Amino acid sequence: MTQKQSSNFLLHAALGFLSILLLILIVALFTRIVYPRIVAERSEVGVLLSDVIQIEVLNGCGVPGLATRYTSALRQNGFDVVESGNFETFDIRETIVIDRNGNLENARRVARALGIPEDRILQEISSDFYLDATVVIGSDYESLNL
Repeated sequence: MTQKQSSNFLLHAALGFLSILLLILIVALFTRIVYPRIVAERSEVGVLLSDVIQIEVLNGCGVPGLATRYTSALRQNGFDVVESGNFETFDIRETIVIDRNGNLENARRVARALGIPEDRILQEISSDFYLDATVVIGSDYESLNL
């Protein structure tokens, strides 16, 4: 390879690399415009500012994989499940929804989606939680809507 061929090759390689990089940046920009990020931030009164209800799903009855199963079902129904796992105990008989930020209407929407009566919505408001509600799935999980 001559010196001229070698410099042409390097020039073409650099142009190819920059073209691929430009294409990636254009795709990333397009995706950001079409699918904007949901920003959850707190207002002065401590309520999350977002169109999506952010919830936590906890297994309160000990059936393996239950929180994961309901996480998928709730996500398919438009809820943003930010965390799932096990509750502190496995002796919960009836599924409950816990309001975490004082917006009781969001907790009611979650309860309605699951088919839980409003008397099983509790309020434990804390500024430490950056979510709207916690769902603790109890032994009655087979009677839930999802």
